[in-house]
Amino acid sequence: MREEFIKPRQPSLPIPPPLVSSKLGSFAHATVTQRLPAIAKRVIELNSFPPSIDEKLELLRRELLQGVVRFLHDEAAPDAAVWREYLEPYLGQSWLDIPWYFAEVYFYRRILEATGYFLPGEWQGFDPFTVQKHQGLVTAIASIQTLSQQVNVVIENLQQNDCQWDKAEVINLLYVALWGNRADLSLWVEGEHDRRLTEAPPEQTHVLVDRTAQIADKLASFEQVRLDVIVDNSGFELFCDLCLVDFLLATQVAQTIYLHLKGQPLFVSDALIKDVHYTLEVLAADHSPAVGAVTRRLQDYIASDRLRMREHAFWAAPQSFWEMPEDLRQELAQSQLVFVKGDANYRRLLGDRHWEFTTNFEDIVDYFPAPFLVALRTLKSEVAAGLQPEQVEALNQEDPQWLVNGKWGLIQRAGDGESSQ
Repeated sequence: MREEFIKPRQPSLPIPPPLVSSKLGSFAHATVTQRLPAIAKRVIELNSFPPSIDEKLELLRRELLQGVVRFLHDEAAPDAAVWREYLEPYLGQSWLDIPWYFAEVYFYRRILEATGYFLPGEWQGFDPFTVQKHQGLVTAIASIQTLSQQVNVVIENLQQNDCQWDKAEVINLLYVALWGNRADLSLWVEGEHDRRLTEAPPEQTHVLVDRTAQIADKLASFEQVRLDVIVDNSGFELFCDLCLVDFLLATQVAQTIYLHLKGQPLFVSDALIKDVHYTLEVLAADHSPAVGAVTRRLQDYIASDRLRMREHAFWAAPQSFWEMPEDLRQELAQSQLVFVKGDANYRRLLGDRHWEFTTNFEDIVDYFPAPFLVALRTLKSEVAAGLQPEQVEALNQEDPQWLVNGKWGLIQRAGDGESSQ
């Protein structure tokens, strides 16, 4: 490993305390007291579990308000030992008093415990969010068809022009990948606005930090390198990510792209490897020639090993990214650039902690093992960095819910020793 790629193990700045859910009026409090119980209820309603499983889910739903943290009961599960270590410091505490991100991940792990996800039996390996994921993909088909037509025009021009490409094309695909992050089924199901890839999207004014020009310059300096994507949601967001992947492979910017996916269900719509395969199967059967063309290219990339999918237990762990295990650090250090998608991954980049919103983003994430990092995130939690003081003041006046309503975005970068504030 070259010397300049040796990174610190955690942020070099003093680390502030984590967000917790006990603050009345906070989005974290609303999550634990309202959103998570509603998610448990939907899992009951949308599946055909036996009464014994429904009863466990109902107990979990009530426990969010009245219960305390306990060890997992599925002790034969492959992650039982590590979860015992995770939970030890919080045993007996209220769900509202433990770190917010930990509470959320613990909730989803308890969903899997209740449904017998890790245990031998009828429901082993069954994703309790399957129905919602599949519905989300179906409702996005019209947007997928439109976006496919636009991407195909770009790819055809590449083929006619010896892979020469315009930075405006990748910039607009970065916007597409950003706003695709709105499709988060743990919050809402929302159709995406179609947009032309040759025009700046109208939502550009809602990108609070926009480093697309710098990112495009960096990508333009690459030729047949390795790139990585830490994926967030399935459905429309996944398709938006795959369109960016399609472009980067077609231009020969990347020789290989690794998709890092969850190894187990999390946050309702988070993508698993099987969700990628299911998405491509559904799109391959679509009647639209444009969708078929995109799908065939992606399938060819997988078959030729240029598009690779990886899962790791850490992606579903209740830990900050600076707690990443050594094997994963070494893996990501081999990449020239890593895209980090979505709100939950962004929270983990920042440790889900009370950073001042004006703290320099790069100063926080200087521990990240890859030489160049790109974060694409719509704001759906009370965590942010890299903003200007006047921005924060104006946002508080203009849109009091700006941190959590998904209307505002960040496209940030870090690496190569340059400031990314």
